[in-house]
Amino acid sequence: MHPYVVEEFTDAERAVLRRYFTNLEGPVFALVNLPEVVKGALFARYSRSSKSLRRLFLDEFVGDLDVTGDQGVDATVGLDRADDLYQRIFYEYGDDSVAQLGGVHLACEQASNILTKVLERGRIMSYLEQSTRYLGYDRRLDNGLFRYYRDHAVLESRYGARYVGEMDRMFDTYAQLLPRLTEFLAKKYPKTPEDTDFVYRQAIRAKALDAVRGLLPASALSNLGIYASGQAYEALLLRMRAHPLHEVREYSQLMLEELRKVIPSFLKRIDVPERGLAWTQYLAETRGATRQVLGSLVEDLETIEPRESVRLVAFDPEGETRVLEAIVFANSSLSDADASSAVARMTAPERERLMGAYVGERRNRRHRPGRAFERTDYRFELVTDYGAFRDLQRHRLLTVEWQSLTVDLGYDVPDVIVEAGLSPAYEDSLARSAEFYYDLREEFPDAAQYAVALAFRIRYSMQMNAREALHLIELRSGPQGHPSYRRVAHEMVRQIREVAGHGAIADAMSYVDFSDTDLERLEAERAAERNRAKRDY
Repeated sequence: MHPYVVEEFTDAERAVLRRYFTNLEGPVFALVNLPEVVKGALFARYSRSSKSLRRLFLDEFVGDLDVTGDQGVDATVGLDRADDLYQRIFYEYGDDSVAQLGGVHLACEQASNILTKVLERGRIMSYLEQSTRYLGYDRRLDNGLFRYYRDHAVLESRYGARYVGEMDRMFDTYAQLLPRLTEFLAKKYPKTPEDTDFVYRQAIRAKALDAVRGLLPASALSNLGIYASGQAYEALLLRMRAHPLHEVREYSQLMLEELRKVIPSFLKRIDVPERGLAWTQYLAETRGATRQVLGSLVEDLETIEPRESVRLVAFDPEGETRVLEAIVFANSSLSDADASSAVARMTAPERERLMGAYVGERRNRRHRPGRAFERTDYRFELVTDYGAFRDLQRHRLLTVEWQSLTVDLGYDVPDVIVEAGLSPAYEDSLARSAEFYYDLREEFPDAAQYAVALAFRIRYSMQMNAREALHLIELRSGPQGHPSYRRVAHEMVRQIREVAGHGAIADAMSYVDFSDTDLERLEAERAAERNRAKRDY
């Protein structure tokens, strides 16, 4: 088993934690016996803290809670009586429907950046992941080691010592460049009188962390909070059990053990031979068979891309007509065929007037048109650095498919790294990452992904309807966003307008932000400061 770091707590701390966390040693644990608002606030704070969730709870939350009434509670003990009750309800009402109604807040700590993408694949789950924008990876874990996953099979192989050496070297380069870049940015963007020292430091540090995150390997560890129903967890665990990476399979067992302390009945089918085990076997067999057949049918072509790219590869040329037909259908008593005939008879000004009325006056980006915008779709093929992919992949309502992380598509170097004169050290680290990846891939084709730095590009596709496109593009084009995915958002709306010819849909995206910004997080930090002042007042 991977040597997960075990936290140390005093006896008094353990006495408190046992009431609210199902596990006090392992990296996976559920939250129980807390108000929903507290669990939500914990996860929100979690995403911007370097602390573990249990330590964060002790340091920043428990002092504000009345915990005296929970002294006799022990969340680390399974709930047998609840399990018996659920079993009776299951057989009477049906397990699928009931399993949708019970949810669990689960903390998943010390997970590699490869594992977090597996955890975040499900559509009907909610996640908050630790941000590389707010947390530096220059600090080591309590055991003195850098924060990266150590695959047992790799460590036991002839590459073991080299794996540790190369990963440590990547983190060392990150730690060396971070203060140098921070100093450069402080000189380039002097503090203005309108900003407090705290706001200014946060904005400068966020920009520096954004730039150096590409040096981190995909093995870098992250913390993740998940909230989901029993049914969603079941589907996730079955997929994880069929995954080719040992880390993912092992982690699924850790998750299952903790979830069974809270919702045991919802997960009974996972180990049933003709249900969960058969499903996992099916997933593993189809993946292997597909790869085998594909290998005999398709030869790999040259995959090198000269730069990041965004291509609209599929769309309906009559997509705006389809949206108008959906508007008419939902707002009349006409059949689908009659709605289509009605739109066909409309003049261009009439169509424009109808679309304008449906979109309406959007006073902020959260005012979005209705489901008629789901009537047409766009499929984009993207090549971006893995860091940008991490952020875009979280949009779960659309369909995202990605290829394995390799070094074949090259890498991106942020402009500010070049401007600061740090590109030689930056690119030297990436070159070592690529060299080690190619050597490791011969023996460990899947685990070799751990050695790839986040600056390397990955190819993936995103298929979404126009309503989801509006949400994604407006959100990811915001001035506080990372430059890499802001460029993607800008290119997407351009291609919807110019390639698909959907000008009316592009016009509806009125909150796409094309402004240039120097310190991406500055205005957001200012807003946070104003909110803190109002709250304290």
